Amino acid sequence: MVEKRDYYEVLGVERDADRKTIKRAFLKLARKVHPDVSDDPAAEEQFKELNEAYSVLSDDVKRANYDRFGTAEGAGGSGYVDFSDIFGGMGVDDIFSSFFGGRSASSQRGRAARRQGRDMAISLEVTLEEVARGCKKTIAYDRLAPCDDCGGTGMAEGASEQECPRCHGTGFVTTVQRSVFGQVQSSSPCPECGGEGTVLDSPCEMCDGQGRTPNHERIDVRIPAGISSGGQLRVQGMGEAGMRGAPAGDLIVSVRVRDHERFQRSGDDLVCEIEVSMVQAALGCTVEVAGIMPDETIPFEIAAGTQHGELVIVEGLGMPRMSGGGRGRSAAQVRVLVPRELPDEARALLARYAALMGESVESDSISAAAQDAAAASEAELAEHDKPSKSVVDRIRDAIDDVLE
Repeated sequence: MVEKRDYYEVLGVERDADRKTIKRAFLKLARKVHPDVSDDPAAEEQFKELNEAYSVLSDDVKRANYDRFGTAEGAGGSGYVDFSDIFGGMGVDDIFSSFFGGRSASSQRGRAARRQGRDMAISLEVTLEEVARGCKKTIAYDRLAPCDDCGGTGMAEGASEQECPRCHGTGFVTTVQRSVFGQVQSSSPCPECGGEGTVLDSPCEMCDGQGRTPNHERIDVRIPAGISSGGQLRVQGMGEAGMRGAPAGDLIVSVRVRDHERFQRSGDDLVCEIEVSMVQAALGCTVEVAGIMPDETIPFEIAAGTQHGELVIVEGLGMPRMSGGGRGRSAAQVRVLVPRELPDEARALLARYAALMGESVESDSISAAAQDAAAASEAELAEHDKPSKSVVDRIRDAIDDVLE
């Protein structure tokens, strides 16, 4: 069995050293041999030895037994350092976190609620026209706001904030329990300060020391042009106020764009439907539609021969782009309408068109005048093997004949 080194030798202190000197020596050596910072393969064993020595010499009873019997066994020690005795509730992770450049983990946990209030979420409905132009909307909502009486500090006038005497400012208390596996250390929020780490000697009566009170807010929010439905805006500092002067959370505004009576949105593009007659689809025309911007007109050019369901696209008259500038496209889906009822002149025209194209139609639906016109067209076609004019030109001539 390897003989253990003298605990005073391990810590490098004299036998009459006081507890403050022993503690300082332990922390100094712990920084050097802690396994998290030392590359020495023996660092873990060295740290265990250091830990065991301090567990004995930092305890008056154990140290007296050790001085009397001269062995660790005589001291009856378990080789466990109760760090809560050293730092008032801080565990080993907290100590070495502070050693090596970070804030203690328990301190961060204990003060988390105090650092910042919660974010809040609210939904806002806008029209497509408002999104196209960009607008400013007023939002009303309820939140916990900084207390007006104490300015959010939670303290009455002349009061002060003191470190919690129970947790020593960590916000947590540490307990050690013995089990068959040894001693187990656990942490829980400090019941004295509620995990805040500090206590007030005279809290504000209005907010009961919380630093915040319920308030009805009205704020203006700028809606950027081109935002999509479901897009979110973050208003910093307008969420729930933090505890006792801590920063407030943010207000997250979810934008919902109301359905439009004419346009459907697809990304930055706008899509609508336009109706044209079968003659307009065959011969071509221009259909103007009111745009999404004020006093804006979109000219959709319907080419001759456009079919039902085809899309006609106009560049640059869609929704504003949030990134890159410019605007998307406007698209119109063409609906070709077929009349349910026709005057005799129109029926005659269509009958003549059918004759020119060699198409068969229901004769019962054509009046006598229309049938005569169709017969005349058939006779004319019989005299000419190949018509000299295009179909479109002949349709135009037929329309002129009817109008005359």
